[in-house]
Amino acid sequence: MNYKDIETYDYDLDESLIAQTPLKERDHSKLLVVNKENGNYKDDVFYNIINYLESGDTLVLNNTKVLPSRIYGIKKETNAKIEVLLLKEIESDEWETLIRPQKRVKKGTVISFDDDFECVVTDVLNDGITHVKFNYKGIFLEHLNKVGAMPLPPYIHEKLKDNDRYQTVYSKNLGSAAAPTAGLHFTNELLDKINEKGINILYVTLNVGLGTFRPVTENNITNHNMHSEKYEITEEVAKKLNEVKENGKRIICVGTTSLRTLESNYQKYNRFKSTCEETDIFIYPPYKFKSCDALITNFHLPKSTLIMLVSAFSSVDIIMNAYKYAIDNKYRFFSFGDAMFLTNKEVK
Repeated sequence: MNYKDIETYDYDLDESLIAQTPLKERDHSKLLVVNKENGNYKDDVFYNIINYLESGDTLVLNNTKVLPSRIYGIKKETNAKIEVLLLKEIESDEWETLIRPQKRVKKGTVISFDDDFECVVTDVLNDGITHVKFNYKGIFLEHLNKVGAMPLPPYIHEKLKDNDRYQTVYSKNLGSAAAPTAGLHFTNELLDKINEKGINILYVTLNVGLGTFRPVTENNITNHNMHSEKYEITEEVAKKLNEVKENGKRIICVGTTSLRTLESNYQKYNRFKSTCEETDIFIYPPYKFKSCDALITNFHLPKSTLIMLVSAFSSVDIIMNAYKYAIDNKYRFFSFGDAMFLTNKEVK
């Protein structure tokens, strides 16, 4: 098998299986439990995830919060419509963005969103990246909340009725251009039950940006340019994670963003270390993980960095077989879709 070939990570999916709206109850999605070593699997419901967790396990969640980061404005010179997607803040009021259509802007272009909120293009780069500087009166987030929309992925065509459904119930630190979607399945009640069972719950932050959702277009995936994203692990969390490792207990990541955070950190420092920095880690098979034992995740797009990452966490064959089973059994895919638990315990 050629792990570097993008076609290795392709599969066919009927559009009808792309979840367009979240389920009424967050934790009522399907759950495919898969042994990541031998590929054995079983069907369940997400609220039963607690049955596969043991006292002493540690669950790691990404507490990033999604910004209403898709904003629509007009080019002041011509009144042409412009869409700006905020990716990450470079420095005070200066942002890395994706602008559509990029060909309509150049350095110095002014884009107006309302009378008191505009930005000036400061740099036009490759890959559709554009840097802008915002000018406004008052508080930036108040303007953004007024004119911005939730940055739903392009495969979701239904309007989101409640913006909170594209946030995890534990979202806290503003800064993401997309939700850490594996976490959308959790309710506060489920987290309380997990905690009561003696399972530790820890939070890290990775602000989801272009590195996570940028499509891979290179035939040889090693040529893919992975954009960096900011992550943070506090001193208290790093200390607890190191204790879990020393005690030989399981670390279970909720979502690929949590996994990338822990693996970036552990790979760099050979232990968990408190830090706030950028990561551009790109994980694909074959790869041996050091930081994490099991993973709760959603079903990812074909040929994406995320399906490559979960294939490395298990194996290409096991993941592709699990995806085929999920398709045959009408699982719902992508952001608002169903979940998979890749466990290192036997599936019964």
